[in-house]
Amino acid sequence: MKGKRKHLMIMSAYNKTDLYPSTFILIGIPGLETAHKWISIPFCVIYLLALLGNCSLLFIIKTDSSLHEPMYLFLCMLALADLTVCTTAVPKLLSLFWFHDGEIRFEACLTQVFLIHSCSTMESGFFLAMAFDRYIAICNPLRHASILTHSTIGCIGLAIVFRGTALLFPHPFLLRWLPYCRTNIISHTYCEFMALIKIACAETRIHRAYSLIVAFLTGGVDFILIICSYVLILHTVFHLPSKDARLKTLGTCGSHVCVILVSYTPAFFSFLTHRFGHHVAPHVHISVANIYLLVPPMVNPIIYGVRTKKIRDRFLQFFKVSELNLFYT
Repeated sequence: MKGKRKHLMIMSAYNKTDLYPSTFILIGIPGLETAHKWISIPFCVIYLLALLGNCSLLFIIKTDSSLHEPMYLFLCMLALADLTVCTTAVPKLLSLFWFHDGEIRFEACLTQVFLIHSCSTMESGFFLAMAFDRYIAICNPLRHASILTHSTIGCIGLAIVFRGTALLFPHPFLLRWLPYCRTNIISHTYCEFMALIKIACAETRIHRAYSLIVAFLTGGVDFILIICSYVLILHTVFHLPSKDARLKTLGTCGSHVCVILVSYTPAFFSFLTHRFGHHVAPHVHISVANIYLLVPPMVNPIIYGVRTKKIRDRFLQFFKVSELNLFYT
């Protein structure tokens, strides 16, 4: 009897470990394992460019008081969110590609899920805040400074951070309570909510529904409001008296539109293929998911650096001073 009880206790402990693994194994991009080291080269270069570009942007805006305007302050917030997203995912990704180190602890995996999804949600909120800034600047320019004061900008930033944190905070707990009896292998380069849902061996309709609702309340609603703001902007612009005035006014929105297109296009494709693209090859979906994490943080500073004269001049001035210091030393 004692032997039987001991056997049952051992089996119970085994089943618990099997259902709730202490670690997961990331396998990278399925079907492209032999090319991981080659793929890691552009990923590493893009990540380093993202770090350099966003850190430079933050430094330039912080040190130049003439850039302490609403658009640039929201851009700083976006840069911080971009840095958090790519830094959360890329170091582990490179470790996987270079050293075949795909093991990640359960808690670290859940933390990665929360940071990536919450900061991505914050990015969407900052895009909306920048669209609101463009709307006020073009449709109600006389009240722009009185509406978007520094305290108002701070409150908007805090509201966006709170929304991203509050709505995505349940995600790790929803995943923690799920049993994983099928496997602990994740066919992805990082821990992602839907990737973990797919390997759970329990009913996940509520989890999927919550994720879908959150995605709509954040990215979906933000995108709709951004479109509405640009409809009002275009209505105002087309009523300006001269063609030059219309082109000049639209030019102030160019950087923001480019950044939105770069960010939302892979995000929507990744979201749709996860839920509806069952016939899309896994390596295509995972590659797009990585593009969504890596490319916007690299491209955003370049777009604003090239298209915004103030940032471009400050950036060139910074490097000229650096070159002179190196020459004289």
